[in-house]
Amino acid sequence: MQHIVIIGNGIAGVTTARHIRKKTDYRITLISPENDYFFSRTALMYVYMGHMKFEHIQPYENWFWKKNRIELVNGYVTKVDPPNKKLLLKDGRIIAYDSLVIATGSKSNKFGWPGQDLQGVQGLYSKQDLDLLEVTAPDKEVCKRAVVVGGGLIGIELVEMLRSRKIPVTFLVREKSFWNGVLPQGESQMINEHILEHHIDLRLATNLKEILSDENGRAKAVLTDKGETIACNLVGLTAGVSPNIDFLKDSGIELGKGVKVNRFLETNIENIYAIGDCAEQHQAIGNRKPVEAVWYTGRMMGEALAQTICGKKTAYDPGHWFNSAKFFDIEYQTYGWVFSEADKQEFEHHFHWRHPNENICLTLAFHSKSKQFLGINTFGIRMRHELFDRWLNEERNIGYVLEHLKDANFDPEFYRHHEEDIIRQYNSEFGANIKARKKSWQRIFNNA
Repeated sequence: MQHIVIIGNGIAGVTTARHIRKKTDYRITLISPENDYFFSRTALMYVYMGHMKFEHIQPYENWFWKKNRIELVNGYVTKVDPPNKKLLLKDGRIIAYDSLVIATGSKSNKFGWPGQDLQGVQGLYSKQDLDLLEVTAPDKEVCKRAVVVGGGLIGIELVEMLRSRKIPVTFLVREKSFWNGVLPQGESQMINEHILEHHIDLRLATNLKEILSDENGRAKAVLTDKGETIACNLVGLTAGVSPNIDFLKDSGIELGKGVKVNRFLETNIENIYAIGDCAEQHQAIGNRKPVEAVWYTGRMMGEALAQTICGKKTAYDPGHWFNSAKFFDIEYQTYGWVFSEADKQEFEHHFHWRHPNENICLTLAFHSKSKQFLGINTFGIRMRHELFDRWLNEERNIGYVLEHLKDANFDPEFYRHHEEDIIRQYNSEFGANIKARKKSWQRIFNNA
C-alpha cells in the first residue's frame, strides 16, 4: 500500500490528506510539531481576544482523524533523505514514505536585529506564539506597553489583539504610510487615520534599530532609527513571514525562497511535492508572487495535488487574485489587481471614491485605453466574489462594472444611499456618462 507522508498539518497539508482519503485507501501520515490537531490559523487572534476558545477553531472533532485513517505524528522533522525515502525526526524516530508532501508553511521574519532573540520578543504565527503571548502579555498590569514592528496584516492583527486587553501599543511602520506597498494612497491614508482613532501610537517611516535587554535577558525597550528609546515589555516582530524550509538545506531538493515547484507542485525529485506557504513556483502565475502566504491558495494547492497523487495529474490554477482581511472593524476585499502607487503599471488608471464621513471607500483599476476592468479594492463594503470573478473572465469594461456594481454588493443599503455619488464622481473625473442600472435579483441568481 502506498504511504503518503505530509509534513505540516495546516490548511494545505490537511486538504491534501482529506482529498486523498476521499479517493484512495493509501496510508496517510501527517507530521507536525505545532499541535496535535489541525486548527484555523487565521482565527488565533480571536482566541486571545476572548471571542472563541481554542477548541472552537479546530474544524474537525478529535475522532475525525482516526475514523478517516489519517495517522497523526507530533514531531519535528530534522532531515529528509530522498535516496532512501526516509525522514528523521528530532526525537530519533525514522519514518519511511513512498510519496512526500512538504507543507511546512511559514516562519516569522527576523532581520538580524540586536536583541531579537531576547525573552519577550516574538512573532504571531503559531500556536506556540499564542501561548507565549498569554504569558508575556496577559493584561495591562503585566505588559505596561508593547511595541509591534512591521506594518502588514499580521502586525495590525497583533495590535488589535493587544488593544483588546487595553495594553498600550506603539506601532513601528517603516513605510511612509501603512501598507502602502500594497494599497493605493487613498486607502492607506484611511487606514492610518483608523489606527490613530483606536489610540495606537503609530510611528510611520520608523525602523527598529535594536531591542534592549534588562539584567534578566528580557526585552525592556526598543531603540528606533530616530534615536528614540521606547520602554516596553513585549516586542512583536511582524515584519512578514518566509517559507519554513531550513531543515531541507542538505536534502538535494531544489530551494529558492521556498521549495521550487512546477505548476503540478512537483519538486526536482520524483514523488516529492511542496504546497502552501513554503512552495515557490519556478515561474510566477500571472501577476501573482512565486510564493503566496495566503490561506485559500494553500487549500487550492492541496486539492490539486491530491488529484495528481491519486493518478489524475492536475495543474495548480488559482484563477483571479482575491483576498480579504480586517483592519480593526473595517472589512477589506480585493478582486483582480489594484496595485499600489509604486507598482502601478503605465496603462493602469485608478478611480478612488471615499465616503465623506465614514470609513468606507473603494478603488477601481482599469486600462487607460481599452477601459478593461482590472480589479477592485473595497473597504467597509462586502462584495460578491462570483460576480467579480465572472467580470474579470469576461474582460468587462469599467463602465459595465460601475453600471452593475450594485449587483455585486451584499449590502444594498449602502448603494441606496451612495451609488449616485460614486458614479457622479467617476463621470466628473473621466468625462463619462455612466448611469446605474436597476438592481435585478433575478439576473444575479440566474448568472451566479
